[in-house]
Amino acid sequence: MSFNSDAGLFVHQMDVTNDRLLLMRLSEADLCAASFLDQRLLQAEPGKPQRAMQWAEWSVIADQTQALANAVRDDARFIFHISHVGSTLLARLLGEAADTLALREPFVLRQFAELCAVEGKPHSPWPPGRYAQRLPIARKWLSRTFHAPQRALIKATSFVSEIASDILENKRAAIFMTLSPERFLQTILAGEASRRDLAGNAPSRLQRLNARLETDTFRLWELDEAQRAALGWACEMAALEAASGDHVMWLDFDAFLSDPATHLARAAHHLGTAMTPEEAQKLVSGPIMQRYSKAPEHGYSPQLREEVLAGAARDRKADISAALQWLDQAAKDHSAIASALARA
Repeated sequence: MSFNSDAGLFVHQMDVTNDRLLLMRLSEADLCAASFLDQRLLQAEPGKPQRAMQWAEWSVIADQTQALANAVRDDARFIFHISHVGSTLLARLLGEAADTLALREPFVLRQFAELCAVEGKPHSPWPPGRYAQRLPIARKWLSRTFHAPQRALIKATSFVSEIASDILENKRAAIFMTLSPERFLQTILAGEASRRDLAGNAPSRLQRLNARLETDTFRLWELDEAQRAALGWACEMAALEAASGDHVMWLDFDAFLSDPATHLARAAHHLGTAMTPEEAQKLVSGPIMQRYSKAPEHGYSPQLREEVLAGAARDRKADISAALQWLDQAAKDHSAIASALARA
């Protein structure tokens, strides 16, 4: 079996300095089970041997793909999101369809987003043009599946939305998942994990948003925790807005939870996934909706989510109100943020 048709030979990451690729041997069950196809894959599971992996020269693997050109699949579909808005849950539900292989947060796309951010700059490890030449090749690698009728569904990391336009090329089907600003702030401020995520990502999100707006208006030291969450919402929503089009279906997570079977069936239809209304209803009535999608060993139902968010709305009411006012003012000063608010 050649590399181009062997989905089990997964391209995990790039060694940019030495121009190599880390290939990992993963089964279909491995890919379906993994919440994140990132560095956590490098850790051996308790009681199991380390996964087989090896480094290969980029040119050797890429040449195999380019030699076949149009014969190599490039039909993956995508889920982009603003973080903590049910994208992993949606990917798990859609991944239950027989014709879908769901891949969640492949690390290699994160690397491409980071490389794009320094494209053309003196400190970029790649010369100008290499990013644009190589991204379509990586997309083909992620489009490989185990069975001919299958198509890959790729749920990206939130900051990969920065290169969504390059990935989708204004034609590939995608779901963009969001939340209203108020509900997003409640979500982020409700849990320790989401607050740690906020603290870690706030600097890069501020940098991305300032770059998009061509300003240095926003300064991290002037923003409290809730305002940083509002800035994160603005950053990720502006990135999605820049990649929107007729090929995109926008999906608010609260709207999804209000009628999950209907919205799941709509999402499946948009992505070209075979799923009847009856199948959608069965899936949303099953165990997936009662587990924490990022860590299925833990229970987490829509009802529990509402209780947690209500607590954040109560305990951080003043902070959230001030952050929403900050966001409204930012929208008055910047049209890209105004467009994001209009979408919400």
